[in-house]
Amino acid sequence: MADADLATLWVYLSASPLLGLTITLIAYSLGHRLYLYANCNPLLNPVVTAIAVLIAFLQVTGVSYAAYFEGAQFVHFLLGPATVALAVPLYQQCAKIRKRLLPLAITMVVGVITGAGSSVGIAWMLGASLETQMSLAPKSVTTPVAMGISEHIGGLPSLTAVLVVATGIIGAVIGTTLFRLMRIKDEAVKGVAMGIASHGIGTARAFQVNKEMGAFSGLAMALSAFVSAVLLPWLLHMTGLL
Repeated sequence: MADADLATLWVYLSASPLLGLTITLIAYSLGHRLYLYANCNPLLNPVVTAIAVLIAFLQVTGVSYAAYFEGAQFVHFLLGPATVALAVPLYQQCAKIRKRLLPLAITMVVGVITGAGSSVGIAWMLGASLETQMSLAPKSVTTPVAMGISEHIGGLPSLTAVLVVATGIIGAVIGTTLFRLMRIKDEAVKGVAMGIASHGIGTARAFQVNKEMGAFSGLAMALSAFVSAVLLPWLLHMTGLL
């Protein structure tokens, strides 16, 4: 009886947009449980686990990404309100932010230039094509903005999206360990570094560590997206790459 019920449920879900939403929630729930069970080990970041589970599910079942996204797009839509909600912890840190406006502004510009310049430079030295280099340039910016920048400067938006996710995951996994090894204790400094380098995924990790760190990471994520959209095309044009 149980097998028949499961088979009926699968037939219903596989023909419904609910499949994408259901499997996404299940995958993330499993990833989060595993993350807590492992004592919040950054190597078991729930986003990484959820992505691995979803890839395996789509491969095994043969469900196309388009069919999956019909339901998963609801979660995608919630990224907008979730980003706006970052204003709440930012407001709570207003006094500290006002005291550090100049260092923040300098850090944004230097961070964006260093992040994009290093990735493009390394790709160039390794013999990557110009298109790949341009796809790498906005890798540390949140996905929608990064894809727009990539398209404008001659990169591949689809490749940029993959690179952005990979960058965020790597930052979320190794960021806190690097801060500890470098003996960085200021939560604001950690947050700004995480937000510039690892955008939304890094910011989610920052909030798990500390509210102040998460607030500054959210601020850095938003400001670096703006600075990148303004500076990168201009810098690439000045260097003759665009």
